[in-house]
Amino acid sequence: MTTEAAIPLRPSLFTRLMAGRAGPVAVVSLAIVVLWYLGAVYMNAPVQIDRYERGKVEWTFGQLVADTLEQDRPVLPAPHQILVEMDKTILGKKITSRRSLVYHAWITLSSALAGFLTGAVLGIVLAVGIVHKRTLDKSLMPWIIASQTIPILAIAPMVVVVLGTIQPITEFNDQVIGNSGFVQKALVSTYLCFFPVTIGMVKGFRSPDILSLDLMRTYSASRWQTFRMLRWPAALPFLFTSLKISIAASMVGAIVAELPTGAQAGLGARMLQGSYHGQMINIWSALLTAALISGMLVALVGVFEKFTTRLMGGRP
Repeated sequence: MTTEAAIPLRPSLFTRLMAGRAGPVAVVSLAIVVLWYLGAVYMNAPVQIDRYERGKVEWTFGQLVADTLEQDRPVLPAPHQILVEMDKTILGKKITSRRSLVYHAWITLSSALAGFLTGAVLGIVLAVGIVHKRTLDKSLMPWIIASQTIPILAIAPMVVVVLGTIQPITEFNDQVIGNSGFVQKALVSTYLCFFPVTIGMVKGFRSPDILSLDLMRTYSASRWQTFRMLRWPAALPFLFTSLKISIAASMVGAIVAELPTGAQAGLGARMLQGSYHGQMINIWSALLTAALISGMLVALVGVFEKFTTRLMGGRP
């Protein structure tokens, strides 16, 4: 008796799509868009029904849905309204215009990047000191952890008020350093960025096992050689993970710091102006632009991570 080998069934298209990253992300994104549209109809419907009653207009459910998604000042803008506004203010305006989201995004991004770089360097320096000096570990670590228990919304106004008394020094990106809020925004971003880098790098520097450290001692390696050849390579995965968190947090810090400064430019200022005039579409377009910028910055850090890993002979 002969038995035929079982022919393996080819996975379906849906199974292949869901096996990677694109499929799950697309499904979740579609679900968010559907819920967003339902929420827009639900939240904008009372205002639209009131308009119908005031104008004594007969309406149907289909007309109600269509009109709630096309309001000039909606309570919750529909996704297509936000995309239209972004197209108008990003592609339809000169980047030097104060009505351009590119102009406002660059002002916020410049402060966020300054805070990110400062926070990353500060976090690495603190981590090196904590790992190599037991005194710093006992004295600094509790304060570093306690610093994050203070809400950023409470710190930002204090930083703005204290540093607002500094006289202007020079100009950067059409902003006067000191009174314009550049230093204040960068400092708030630094506050949010240094903590994940510090904690991540402390964990990374301490990740080598005891046998590896004993082997370095057997070779009579100095602290610097142990750090350069063992601790630093072992900490790189922790570093890039921390940087991804920090670079996204830097945008949050810069935007939050723009709110109490009364800034006339920046994504935070754009949101604030939109709230003053009841322009929810402007608020959401600035918010979505900030989210897209943060996502691109995180992706850029990921590119550097792959490049560094490949350069060091690791898996790409």
